[in-house]
Amino acid sequence: MALVSVTTAAPHVRVVTLDNPSRLNSMSFALVADFFEAVATVAADNDCRVVVLTGAGRAFCSGLELEHAGMPPGTEDLGRHRMGLRAMEYMGGVVPALRNMPQPVIAAIKGPAYGGGMCMTLGTDIRLAGRSAVFCGAGITNGLTGCELGVSWLLPRAVGISRSNEIILTGRKVNAEEAERIGLVSQVMDDEVVLDRAIQMAVDMTALSPLGLTLTKDTLWNSLEVGSLQTAVDLENRTQLLAGFTGNLDEAVAAFKEKRPPVYKE
Repeated sequence: MALVSVTTAAPHVRVVTLDNPSRLNSMSFALVADFFEAVATVAADNDCRVVVLTGAGRAFCSGLELEHAGMPPGTEDLGRHRMGLRAMEYMGGVVPALRNMPQPVIAAIKGPAYGGGMCMTLGTDIRLAGRSAVFCGAGITNGLTGCELGVSWLLPRAVGISRSNEIILTGRKVNAEEAERIGLVSQVMDDEVVLDRAIQMAVDMTALSPLGLTLTKDTLWNSLEVGSLQTAVDLENRTQLLAGFTGNLDEAVAAFKEKRPPVYKE
């Protein structure tokens, strides 16, 4: 059975679920392979406009599978060192896969989001947490470094350098309330409603321009990676102009005058 499932929660909304609850959805190579397949399928789904990412059972993702990790695909004939490098590159592709999806991704997080699981949440665009959610960078506590899957780049941008360094260097746990206070998540709510709230947010977003959502996600990520304010402004100018060619602004003005919701086709 697949360790990652894709379901349709509402028109234009897909839910990607890490689905190995008996192992707290830990990142075995088999689960990550299924994750890449699911993400590729959803990314290519032209009917899908917003994605929700969650974990089955009581955890989002407990990080690297320590007991039954398996082998990365296509490495059976490699020596130890080449296989190790390939394994890191394979796992390291998780966050870029989320970033490169054309659809915005909302994380609905319950329970542990440890190590690679925390990194995976950082690859999403919006993070909602249940009260049981808890985050930590587990690598440092397992005898490795605390830096993996892009966390050294992503976490400082989410919570600031000092807080990020403390979390990564100490491996301490961050509960849901602290995560909201420091900006790691945007909202905290009861576990029982976090997935429904994420799906409702996704549904609300489907009323927006599909191209507008895609261009906005792409611009937000690219602006994190550029080196100056002016470059960001230039990028925004071009994407805004591109969105203007769709006729969506005319539709918004007409809807306002006619006192009705706008209907965007592009």
